Amino acid sequence: MGTHSMKFFKTTILALSIMGLAACSSTGDEEAMASTADTSGIDATTAAAQRAEAERLAREREAQQRMEAAALATTVFYFDFDVSEFMASDRDVLAIHGRNLAANSSRRVRLEGHADERGTREYNLALGERRANSIRDYLVVNGASLSQIETVSYGEERPSDTGQTEASYRLNRRVEIK
Repeated sequence: MGTHSMKFFKTTILALSIMGLAACSSTGDEEAMASTADTSGIDATTAAAQRAEAERLAREREAQQRMEAAALATTVFYFDFDVSEFMASDRDVLAIHGRNLAANSSRRVRLEGHADERGTREYNLALGERRANSIRDYLVVNGASLSQIETVSYGEERPSDTGQTEASYRLNRRVEIK
């Protein structure tokens, strides 16, 4: 082999070695990039899941706040004839009122008990008081303080409907939160 051939051979070997190193290094970079892409894909998936969970929790909080606002806007509770226990369907709304009072210790409410006109004046005053007390007790069980609640009975004296039908009587058997 001549000098020229030897130089060519060395140059070829050197070139092949450099190409081999470059190929290895680019394969390493590609693998590192693929690994990073996989990791960032996992990170992106995790981040997307976390965002979705945060959005779901925010929607649930908003729905809860709307429900609580609607419950707090409900301030009249109706009773069956000659009954002083509030309706089971009112429990959740009253529980929200109780928790709201517990969370706002400076807030005060007055519970006004009412009855329809059937029965004596004295009986209806006592019935209105029992109705107001039944709601007061439930508010206290749900966190309100007795000092936040005043009860008063108007009996049949302040009807919301002056008619003499069952529908009118139903509207008059109530407790109002003021």
